[in-house]
Amino acid sequence: MVPVHAPEDTGHVAAPEDTVQQWARERADVLPGTGLEHPFGPEWDVFKVCGKVFMLLTELGEEPLVTLKARPEDARALREQYAAITPGYHMNKKHWITLRPSAELDRELVEELVTESYLLVLEGLPRYRRPVDPATFGNTPS
Repeated sequence: MVPVHAPEDTGHVAAPEDTVQQWARERADVLPGTGLEHPFGPEWDVFKVCGKVFMLLTELGEEPLVTLKARPEDARALREQYAAITPGYHMNKKHWITLRPSAELDRELVEELVTESYLLVLEGLPRYRRPVDPATFGNTPS
């Protein structure tokens, strides 16, 4: 699901380059059942849920990157809407996106994309392995 909000143009100065990674890391840290590993070396932070990757953090040169899973139609729409969202770095370009530092990406959008990536991975797991139900996670009762 493509996030429905668009960041407001507040005229603010771009945040430090590692802010997008910081927001993504903070969101991943509070999602149930997640863990951080370094299977590709210390320069890659790999976040997993039940042993499956949902987010990768690394740097390309000195540019911090956040790579997330996305539905193909959402990935395409996000890449068209945001210059800072590109095909997944070192991943399947159809199913992964990479967030690059930019003032056009706000905290709410980054958190939504991290959560969506997490839920996509959960959907592919057997129900008995899921720490939460992806169909109801984050929904508040009416």
